[in-house]
Amino acid sequence: MEARERYLQWMRARLPDLGGLAVGIDCSNGMAGLLVPSLFPAAHVLNDVPDGHFPCHSPNPLKAEAREQIAALVRDRGLDCGVIFDGDADRAMFVDETGAFVQPDYLIPVVAQATRAFVRPTAARPIVLHDVRTSRGAIETLREQGFEPVMVPVGHAFAKPKMRALGALCGGELAGHYYFGEFFGCDSGILAAMRILGAVAAAKARGETFSALMRPIVSRYANSGELNFRVADKDAAIARVLAAARAFGDETGRSEIDGVRLEFADGWVNVRKSNTEPYLRLLVERRTAEGLADWVAALEGAIRDA
Repeated sequence: MEARERYLQWMRARLPDLGGLAVGIDCSNGMAGLLVPSLFPAAHVLNDVPDGHFPCHSPNPLKAEAREQIAALVRDRGLDCGVIFDGDADRAMFVDETGAFVQPDYLIPVVAQATRAFVRPTAARPIVLHDVRTSRGAIETLREQGFEPVMVPVGHAFAKPKMRALGALCGGELAGHYYFGEFFGCDSGILAAMRILGAVAAAKARGETFSALMRPIVSRYANSGELNFRVADKDAAIARVLAAARAFGDETGRSEIDGVRLEFADGWVNVRKSNTEPYLRLLVERRTAEGLADWVAALEGAIRDA
């Protein structure tokens, strides 16, 4: 049997019931176009012809302009949600029924719940990986759902071997990678999309929208998203960030597996050097939007105070 068909059969065996779900899918002129029409025949599909020139938009869904088409499709047609894949389809990202972007780390508990229901692991508290940028709201939710969250550095080069070493059920990242133990510990945008769409379809059957499904996770903290800075001396800038953060109160935890993540009673800060781009990256989370703005202003000032 041809390899593509064997792959599709494996995926079809994991397809949840999506009956009644109205979904848009943007393949970004990438590899998802080879699979999406076969797996999601009822979906409203955009840009499904692979073209390495990416004529419609950037193949990186983290860029807001790349999501404009799928967001407009969802709003114009009154769909329940939209999915957008990156160029090689190892990442999947979502917009809700209003076209608003759903930050990928918030979806880790949704993926974990759906994966546990399908795989039925024997561990009392299955391990779920998350990267150092993951929202505390997602981490708290995982614990409440009966999972054991384990933090790892950013990037598939770190996540995949850790998935295998720990026998993790699944995992996820802010960048939209989701990893699955049943998929050899690797990331799959297609499998992630199936799991998340299944959860959205089940929510709709209960009379609940995608945004309502996400609200208990998203509403716990205000989140800055990842902020990028070009600085000549990244080490000196990190030192200034850590010095400025001392004014935020006593640390309740610290991780140095990828940059530095500082935990405080009502929020946290992560500052790290990009592994792939010439940036210093900062992510901040706090219980209130007003408090978050204060912390971000202080840390941005520290970074730029060269």
